[in-house]
Amino acid sequence: MVAPATGQLAADFGIHNNVIVALTTSIFVLAFAIGPLFLGPMSEIYGRSRVLQLANLWYLAWNLGCGFAQNENQLLAFRFLAGLGGSAPLSIGGGVLGDCWRPEERGQAVALYSLAPLIGPVIGPITGAWISERSTWRWVFWSTSIVDAIIQFMGLFFLQETYAPLLLERKANKIRQSMDEEKVHYKEVRSMFKEDDRSWQAIMSKALVRPFALFFREPIVQLLGLYMAYMYGTLYLFLTTIPSIFEGVYQQPVGIAGLHYIALGVGLTVAAQINARTLDKFYVHFKSKNGGVGRPEFRLPAMFPGTFLLPIGCLITGWTVQAHTHWIAPDIGIALVGAGTILNFQCIQTYVVDAFTLHAASALAAVSCLRSLAGFGFPLFAPAMYSALGFGKGDTILAVIAIVIGCPAPWIFWRYGERLRNASRYAR
Repeated sequence: MVAPATGQLAADFGIHNNVIVALTTSIFVLAFAIGPLFLGPMSEIYGRSRVLQLANLWYLAWNLGCGFAQNENQLLAFRFLAGLGGSAPLSIGGGVLGDCWRPEERGQAVALYSLAPLIGPVIGPITGAWISERSTWRWVFWSTSIVDAIIQFMGLFFLQETYAPLLLERKANKIRQSMDEEKVHYKEVRSMFKEDDRSWQAIMSKALVRPFALFFREPIVQLLGLYMAYMYGTLYLFLTTIPSIFEGVYQQPVGIAGLHYIALGVGLTVAAQINARTLDKFYVHFKSKNGGVGRPEFRLPAMFPGTFLLPIGCLITGWTVQAHTHWIAPDIGIALVGAGTILNFQCIQTYVVDAFTLHAASALAAVSCLRSLAGFGFPLFAPAMYSALGFGKGDTILAVIAIVIGCPAPWIFWRYGERLRNASRYAR
């Protein structure tokens, strides 16, 4: 929501550096790289619900503070701190879905869930553009805080705990407390997940190290994290350059230019709905052909077209803007970028959850670290790249890199994924 209001914000604070202007948007995403590394493991210690709700309260407080910022330094600091709290669902949300659904039912749930963090940056700039045009940039933060407060209130009543080890440990504690010590001489009730060393130091040290261990030891996390990082970076680059395309090249007012985010939303939503309906069907089909044995690799078929749609969308967008064609042409390219991104995103999310079910939150935290760093960094170099190369050549570079990194990925994991999982300490 901040992206369309950055011009107004820069004028208020006297910001003339384009990098600092872009930073007001992307620093929020930088926090997404750091927060999940700690919040994901903490949800595997203290439970999903508790960590999610406390993180959301943290976000609410600092996002509200952004609306009262008096200078650029305060705004950047408050945006970063709000991002730490807002990052919790990135790692914990996938873990909750892994807790609740069996593998053959999980695909549709993860597909629908993974649409939210991508459709949000599409709806946000549309509403942000009209809010900033009709009032001030401060109401961008205050309006989101009002909505978040409503969500927080609902979460107090409806967000229940789902993490099996914690639930079983609570059940074991109730059984121990209900036992009559005089009648039962040997009082040892424990869940299947309980370890011998349950000191908080041992638990915290093991859980907080796990995302880093997954990142440095697991080729699955490294390869998928690299591709997801590039996709996420490209998506955020498009999110921050859509205003410059339609306000700068097509000379449209802020509110009208913001409506072009709908193109990205259409691509994301249509592809997500199709994939949500087919993801589990593909899984069940290949599982039956494999003798009734499911594999995480059966989540990847939709990734094959997704890896081609992303670079095609980049090429269409770049060269149609360069040629000053009708505005519908770059919108078609933007929609294809959205479609390719969500197909790949959903397949990777479900693959990681299936492969690292018990430690899904930590695995998703490791994958999302690189992703969020790219989402932070890409918009910062976008103005310089497009200024030097133009939209045509700039987006061609993005398309070529997407082909080199992305197109081989589903083939590699389809062929060698099982071998990589068998060599892993954490994957199943």
